Amino acid sequence: MARKNPFASLMAHDSPEEKSPALDYTLKGASRSILSSIDELAARADKLMEGETIVELDPELVEVSFVKDRLDGDDQEFRELVEAIRDRGQDSPILVRPHPAKTGRYMIVFGHRRARVAKLLGRKVRAVVKELKDREHVVAQGQENSARANLSFIEKALFASKLSRLRYDDDNSTVLAALSIDRATLSKMLSVASLPEEILGAIGPAKGVGRDRWYELKLLLEKPGNHDVAQKAIEEGGISDLSSDERFNAIMTCLKSAKPTSRPRTSQKQNWASEDGALSAEMLAEGKRYTVSLKARNSDAKAFGEYLSEHLADLYRAFKQGKSVTERGD
Repeated sequence: MARKNPFASLMAHDSPEEKSPALDYTLKGASRSILSSIDELAARADKLMEGETIVELDPELVEVSFVKDRLDGDDQEFRELVEAIRDRGQDSPILVRPHPAKTGRYMIVFGHRRARVAKLLGRKVRAVVKELKDREHVVAQGQENSARANLSFIEKALFASKLSRLRYDDDNSTVLAALSIDRATLSKMLSVASLPEEILGAIGPAKGVGRDRWYELKLLLEKPGNHDVAQKAIEEGGISDLSSDERFNAIMTCLKSAKPTSRPRTSQKQNWASEDGALSAEMLAEGKRYTVSLKARNSDAKAFGEYLSEHLADLYRAFKQGKSVTERGD
């Protein structure tokens, strides 16, 4: 039995109430397992185009998706695509939607590089035009890219992060559907996507670098002083002429060979003495810790310490009441 088109309910405007079981599974069951193989994802992208009229558009009328899914820095692969389209023409159309805010213009759902090549070669871009809402747009974009766009792990992670921030839902179901991943993988992606932008931009797509090595980089950068080490490697290490994978490796090498530094501990010390000079106290504040040390000429240090201990509950209650009054401005 042929698999039902998971985009049927998204695209069929005459029966909006009918839901696709496959799409529902993607939304609700992605946390349990990866829904489909790469071949199945590619088939979904193909089905989006089935029976649709292919038109030729002026690339100047076509704008990029509102969610970026690629990092700059893959010049060799782009040059190969340019030569392939120059020699054979554009084999497969791109998918666009009427621009939601600009009459007479279009927004790319997928096929950004093919549109860029058409513009570079001064040709029309072959496209299928389809009415899609924003959420339908990102699900189609993500699944087509997962199928065959050869995006690197970090590019997918950044795409997932951008979709998550759009908050189409409260449980990231749209992100899981768009990338066909489980929640554990999404958690790793969102963690890695939080790396500093200047470091991500300097490295680029790094297509040969997988999830575990990116996560290792994140952990290294969390160590004190390592962010400065990475910045120095970028600015002074002469890595700009290296490939993206080599830039990643160069920064990792610098971080692993860097001498560990410790965070400076900030502390505040205060001293107090009784009027008769018989008792003194030293107070030391270090982060979330506050220590009081008592010293006396006789047994008063022990006795006063026990007195404080016995009345801590009353003292804390008075402290909270006074703090509440201060915050209210009474």
